[in-house]
Amino acid sequence: MKAPLVLCFVTALASIAHAEKTEAAPREILVTGDAEIKVVPDQVILTIAVETLDKDVLLSKQQNDDRVKRVLAVTQQFKIDPKHVQTDQVTIEPRTRSYNQKEEFLGYAVRKSVVICLKDMSRFEAVLMALLKAGTNRVDGVQFQTTELRKHRDQARLQAIRAAREKAVALAGELGQKLGRPRSIVENSAANYGRSAYQTSNVALATPGDPGGGDSGFAPGQISVSASVTVRFDLAD
Repeated sequence: MKAPLVLCFVTALASIAHAEKTEAAPREILVTGDAEIKVVPDQVILTIAVETLDKDVLLSKQQNDDRVKRVLAVTQQFKIDPKHVQTDQVTIEPRTRSYNQKEEFLGYAVRKSVVICLKDMSRFEAVLMALLKAGTNRVDGVQFQTTELRKHRDQARLQAIRAAREKAVALAGELGQKLGRPRSIVENSAANYGRSAYQTSNVALATPGDPGGGDSGFAPGQISVSASVTVRFDLAD
């Protein structure tokens, strides 16, 4: 009867040792690498709008249509490819004004937005002035882009990986440790892949004669393409 008891006792000890080994915390280091590349933009997205107001909704719309036609004619004048010109949004809404606890009806506001992709940035000022003369009364966005976003994005990612490794080596070395193999690599969603491309870019206003401003009084500056990765490495003595 003693043999089974001894066997059970040995098995229990083996199970405890295995559990302790399994629960031992891994020796790892977790680091984040960041990189940012500055790029000169080579195209600009211009979002403009025409807004009209009249107490007759049909007349307001007709006035708006006429002015938008003149605006679109400007894009043809500058030989902008039709595929780079798009009507973005159309809204019709009543406008009122309140004063002395009274509400005055001002009319129906009709607004139509047009998005233009300009490939030749040297003509930006001329195109914008022509659009304003044609009837544009709102400029809702000026966004600079790079057409080589994929290339710059890949470069930023590689630099972020290198930065993560260099940081891990430095931190581990300071504690007398060596870097082991990578356990995991995560690309952080906060990375900016051309914030300039679809959001806001670094736009610099300049006066005539300023470096980079030329005679147009407008300089696109540079845009940022950034990346961020988190890497988990093993630690070795």
